[in-house]
Amino acid sequence: MTAPTSTEVVRVAAVGDIHLGPDCRDLLRPAFSVLSECADLLLLAGDLTRHGTAEEAEVVAEEVRDAGVPVVAVLGNHDYQSGQEAEVSRVLEDAGIRVLEGASVVLPVDGHKIGVAGTKGFCGGFVGASASEFGEPEMKAFVRTTRRSAEGLAVALGDLSAAECDVRIALTHFSPVPDTLAGEPLEIYPFLGSYLLAEAIDSAGADLAVHGHAHLGTEHGMTAGGVRVRNVAQPVIRRAFTLYRVPLNGHPRAADA
Repeated sequence: MTAPTSTEVVRVAAVGDIHLGPDCRDLLRPAFSVLSECADLLLLAGDLTRHGTAEEAEVVAEEVRDAGVPVVAVLGNHDYQSGQEAEVSRVLEDAGIRVLEGASVVLPVDGHKIGVAGTKGFCGGFVGASASEFGEPEMKAFVRTTRRSAEGLAVALGDLSAAECDVRIALTHFSPVPDTLAGEPLEIYPFLGSYLLAEAIDSAGADLAVHGHAHLGTEHGMTAGGVRVRNVAQPVIRRAFTLYRVPLNGHPRAADA
């Protein structure tokens, strides 16, 4: 069987945890400025700023303003630090970046429909070592935050299915699987993601799941249902962005670039 050609795949550029601040102007702009030559869209997997201020968001906006491809983002925990997450989102949206939280977007690419569903996600842990919605109100609220996020992701992915997208991508900041956390201390796994996100992805269906957050983790993983998961935290991929070739529906699976 021959490998899929460029017309049979969508080229997905992705990076997370870029943690930009005022001293980072033009740090990533040169790389992002050539995205249109190699990618069809750019995904930003959260922690785009250091402390979640509007000033830092302006730096992010300027770095990607002339990317030449659609840019879709979710926020990360750092982007919530200063309580300005709504303003951070507004600054990014004003620059043409679509910020998702329990929502989805359909992008036209060469006559095909590419869908991205996104949520920040939250903590909780993984099968056999996870928090439960039991006990103190604080613990219940903690787990409910993750559950609501996962439910929002499932609904957003379902919307993409209803839209008959040729490719569906789940974009989160927190990890849906423990595979991509390998290298992180086991003690902090519960604070790096939740199996509820993976359950949402598997129940609703996706062709690729992309996340960040785990700086010491591993790039490659998979959900129990067989969906490829990629940790694109910049300390993991060690470049301005990484590129994945995702097969369009009806074509054989393509290898990651």
